[in-house]
Amino acid sequence: MTTTVVPPGAAGTGVRELTYVKAFNEGLLQCMREDSDIVVMGEDVAGYGGVFHMFDGVLGEFGPMRAVDTPIAEMGLMGMGVGAAARGLRPVVDIMFMDFLAVCLDQLVNQAAKMKFMFGGSVRVPLTITTASGAGLGAAAQHSQSLEAWLAHVPGLKVAMPSSAYDAKGLMVSALRDDNPVVVMLNKLLLGAKGEVPEGLYDVPLGRAATLRTGTDATVVALGRMAVEAAAAAEELAAEGIEVEVVDPRTVQPLDTETIVESVSRTNRVLVVHEAVTFGGIGAEIAAQVQDLAFDHLDAPVARLGAPFTPVPFSPSLEKAYVPDRARIADGVRGLLARG
Repeated sequence: MTTTVVPPGAAGTGVRELTYVKAFNEGLLQCMREDSDIVVMGEDVAGYGGVFHMFDGVLGEFGPMRAVDTPIAEMGLMGMGVGAAARGLRPVVDIMFMDFLAVCLDQLVNQAAKMKFMFGGSVRVPLTITTASGAGLGAAAQHSQSLEAWLAHVPGLKVAMPSSAYDAKGLMVSALRDDNPVVVMLNKLLLGAKGEVPEGLYDVPLGRAATLRTGTDATVVALGRMAVEAAAAAEELAAEGIEVEVVDPRTVQPLDTETIVESVSRTNRVLVVHEAVTFGGIGAEIAAQVQDLAFDHLDAPVARLGAPFTPVPFSPSLEKAYVPDRARIADGVRGLLARG
């Protein structure tokens, strides 16, 4: 069963249903009321509230000094965010689609991620980068990628991938309070998904996985929207007498290896699922860590499920075939159980 645990700081504040994007928005607004150093900058974030309405209400409540529409110039936008963070603000830089991080990767990877290290800790870079990732909207090859493996490979960056409304708010709050650059990847197909969210301000710690479902026969480690698909696949498999444990890492940097290894040590089989391309994906790192730390517990090789090595197709039918889903996850678990 999927459970929502309300942290102590949010207890008694009331839990109700919000959409994923509204939960994210609520966490941002609450933190901006708490900390006047938080500013939002990006393309269409002020007057329009963001292309996905992630920033609705920010301009109206906080004014143009804290909600800044910028030109279509990601390199300059990211550079402005890095400089503002280094000088004492806590900027939120929105990169509309994750694909556009490629335009400003130098500022993120060679400046934001390394500045604290290169200045011996005398400079903080409390920068939050928000972006929309994932396929499924027919947005084609340049607006549909999941590039978490790029970012997780860079020392100095933290990377969050919320799979629920609860986590969208809690992980955003943690990102805003962190003194290091954090990329919050919101999945486009989850924006309208509803879930239980406390009214009060709470955080979801970066680097702490969530066990969405307990089981004994196999572990599925699933990232982002794939955690939702994995939970649905687990329910389908339960009807067949197969009990699957579903672990959502929630962040890929830092990665909660301990929770993953503990689960695999009990279930003895593991399937790692992400919608990014399988080759070189974060699933390969998780597989390596499992075999390093839990090899003696494995009854079958670590299995991976991701996208094929091709750009995201524009055709709806091809795009549907491209992204893993609950049916393929269930088949992956069945294949895993057939081995060993």
